[in-house]
Amino acid sequence: MTETPPAPTAPLRARAEIDLAALRANVRALRDRAPGAALMAVVKADAYGHGAVPCARAAVEAGATWLGTATPEEALALRAAGIPASVRVMCWLWTPGGPWRRAIEEDIDVSVSAMWALGEVVEAARAAGRPARVQLKADTGLGRNGCQPGPDWDELVGAALAAEAAGLLRVTGLWSHFACADEPGHPSIAAQLTVFRAMLAEAEGRGVRPEVRHIANSPATLTLPASHFDLVRTGVSVYGISPSPEIGTSADLGLRPVMTLSASLALVKQVPGGHGVSYGHHYVTPGRTTLGLVPLGYADGVPRHASGAGPVLVGGKWRTVAGRIAMDQFAVDLGGDEPQVGSRAVLFGPGDGGEPTAEDWAQAAGTIAYEIVTRIGSRVPRVHVNG
Repeated sequence: MTETPPAPTAPLRARAEIDLAALRANVRALRDRAPGAALMAVVKADAYGHGAVPCARAAVEAGATWLGTATPEEALALRAAGIPASVRVMCWLWTPGGPWRRAIEEDIDVSVSAMWALGEVVEAARAAGRPARVQLKADTGLGRNGCQPGPDWDELVGAALAAEAAGLLRVTGLWSHFACADEPGHPSIAAQLTVFRAMLAEAEGRGVRPEVRHIANSPATLTLPASHFDLVRTGVSVYGISPSPEIGTSADLGLRPVMTLSASLALVKQVPGGHGVSYGHHYVTPGRTTLGLVPLGYADGVPRHASGAGPVLVGGKWRTVAGRIAMDQFAVDLGGDEPQVGSRAVLFGPGDGGEPTAEDWAQAAGTIAYEIVTRIGSRVPRVHVNG
């Protein structure tokens, strides 16, 4: 019998390569920055676009003892993927009617910022027949989620203690979040720390005995040891991205970017001078040249705001997006060079191979590197290496 040989695997149109060895090294470097605190790796938004489950596992291997998510669905997905109860999982963005009972049954720490949420988690604990793990969030000045100091905090702490005495919950944490930790020296940083310490003292003076107190995000972990308390919550830094240029580059901070985004050129062609490129002809070739077609667009998360400015490495040289970034594709002017169709075009990566970084794209688009990696869409396969 003659067997038909399998067809060769086609090269990927595009790929986001995720280096888990780099992620593990970043977690270890961050632990060294806060040696007296436990470390939470924040894996919300599919681990900032890197793939939540593989990144969570790699972070735990490197010493993270907590994982952080925004939504309860993200937290529950980690448990469903086999993240054990020995690894604490926390989620903090709740709306009325959320899956409180499932979170309690899966041993997830839930954040509470207001009386309505405390009431819902207490009812869910009664239904589950086991106490909830609850962390009380204080608004120390960010003005988003969190309970205001003063009478609101008094009421929330008192009600939580009453529910704890009734066996319905355990207050496992007291926490808050900085507004401007990525701007070293900003006066709000010291002000928030002062408010946080006061709110901690009030809650603990009334009998709250939290397992962890935490306020430090990535920039505070890197620059503000006084904010480390019992736990640091590291998000974008886990993925090797600097929280802000003011703090330093990734290399300055001892971090390595984890994601490399690339695509295979879909077309290479010669065009005459004066040839318009892409919608609106915002780019016109200055002379006879070669265009390369990169099969990625804003539907894949490439920011349209970087039209005419986004950098791409092709054939060992930096190119710039020529004209508008479209939904599925954009062009680069290759300046007469003629790489083969299928050649690799690297949008961003660690930068040590000469390629642009996510920060370069952030500057081109007028945004932050967090958004660049997080917005890469599901059409782009994540290829996890060094697992």
